[in-house]
Amino acid sequence: MELRHLRYFIAVARERSFTRASAVLNIAQPPLSRQIQQFEAELGIELIDRNARPLQLTEAGRLIYEQAAQILERVEEMRALAQRMHDSSRNVFRIGFVASTLYGKLPDVIRAYRAERPDTELVLSEMVTVEQITALKEGRIDVGFGRIPLDDPAIDRLLLRNERLIVAMPGEHPLAERAKVPCLRDLTAEDLIVYPRAPRPSYADQVLAMFRDRDFRPARVLEVRELQTALGLVAAGVGVCLVPAAVENLRRANVTYRPLDEDGVVSPIFMSCRVGDTSPDIAHVLRLVQEMYHREGIAFGQ
Repeated sequence: MELRHLRYFIAVARERSFTRASAVLNIAQPPLSRQIQQFEAELGIELIDRNARPLQLTEAGRLIYEQAAQILERVEEMRALAQRMHDSSRNVFRIGFVASTLYGKLPDVIRAYRAERPDTELVLSEMVTVEQITALKEGRIDVGFGRIPLDDPAIDRLLLRNERLIVAMPGEHPLAERAKVPCLRDLTAEDLIVYPRAPRPSYADQVLAMFRDRDFRPARVLEVRELQTALGLVAAGVGVCLVPAAVENLRRANVTYRPLDEDGVVSPIFMSCRVGDTSPDIAHVLRLVQEMYHREGIAFGQ
């Protein structure tokens, strides 16, 4: 008896058709029929009532089906266990990040980490800050780079820096053409595009709070799922969007970036990890960030 006999038999039993089972298994129907016949001959019993339409399992076939399903399930569990044991023998470091950090210094940190630790497998996952907190607690990532100051007793959070915000606007927009640097009040007559729409709280809430704290209200707020969508709508002339300054590195046709003449219009960048996690990889990444900030004259933690 071989595992393929069990897989073939289960496929036929589930599809109740040799034709459909052969399509699922990606093999021709005649060899599939022969394999099932060999399986029945080895067991010495008939498993399938071939006269029924659709095919039916015999009483013995139903009992064997239950056992075969359990056997294959155990085999998959053993494979998963072997994979986990294999992974545990390697050093794997998992980083979660919000998309906007890719336009800043994070890629430089990743390159430096890979160069200094070539034997470590680096796994990168894009996720918003709220998702990072859950992923950290569940062990799916080891460190997260986000923008929202979420308090959680299981998570250590370190402020790396406050990144200034700039305004993305259509290239032909009047504010893009005038010499005076715009302020938030100038944007209240505009349709404001914010992202992400969910989950909340998010960067969108940070932006909206900046207007609310100054008793300003945009003409209309349009919520979209991600940064790229927001910039696409800006390019289409739908509205304006506040983005971290590093996003200016992402050049897009018909999108102009202008600084803002406004104090306190910043978005923090936090590095988060599990409380008590003394992983040398986390310390290594933090050192790389600090060294990079020092070289480029960026104030750490401000």
